Amino acid sequence: MSMNSCCHCEGAGEFFSDKRARRELKRYRKRGPDKSTRLLLKGLAERDLAGDSVLDIGGGVGTLQHELVELGATEVHSADASQAYLDASRVEAERRGYAHRASYTFGDFVEIAEQIPEVDVVTLDRVVCCYPDMPALVSGSASKARSVYGLVFPRQRWPVRMVIAVLNLLNVLKRSAFRVFIHRPDEIDSKIRSFGFERQYSAKTFVWQVAVYAR
Repeated sequence: MSMNSCCHCEGAGEFFSDKRARRELKRYRKRGPDKSTRLLLKGLAERDLAGDSVLDIGGGVGTLQHELVELGATEVHSADASQAYLDASRVEAERRGYAHRASYTFGDFVEIAEQIPEVDVVTLDRVVCCYPDMPALVSGSASKARSVYGLVFPRQRWPVRMVIAVLNLLNVLKRSAFRVFIHRPDEIDSKIRSFGFERQYSAKTFVWQVAVYAR
């Protein structure tokens, strides 16, 4: 792992803290998934998920995991650079009664990918923007997907770029190593397609691009 990658992973752990995890889990229980996540779920649900295994990378409090289990997924793997988020995801899985069918791996996904099994469905909900090396993240995650690959990433719009620039500046001022990135959509698409996937579903919000690919 490079020094930059190490620092970024540590920064993600600090940014996605216990306090933030508790707040997001409370919000999820009250309001359900955010709009972009609902759109991703809509695209994933176009396939019969009964019996599928899922790998959710950077899954936060486990929103996608919990919802995909409700849609029929039987096995869930979560990989995250924030231990606080993994813990929150596990707590909710226990509350919902499926924790015995879930596994949780802490660390930088690119570095721990060898520990993660291949699955039917791989998801990255607002995760590509949290990682500096898009090709490595997308390649490592796409190689784990047997059938479906779904993700949400920022649109290339000037208001989005402005907000991200402000957020990164605030992190610099707070001496946090965490940064947010806007990677080119055509490069993301090309990298995913190089693993034999074709886009099956696409949707947008003001900020986010949602895409689901399948073999």
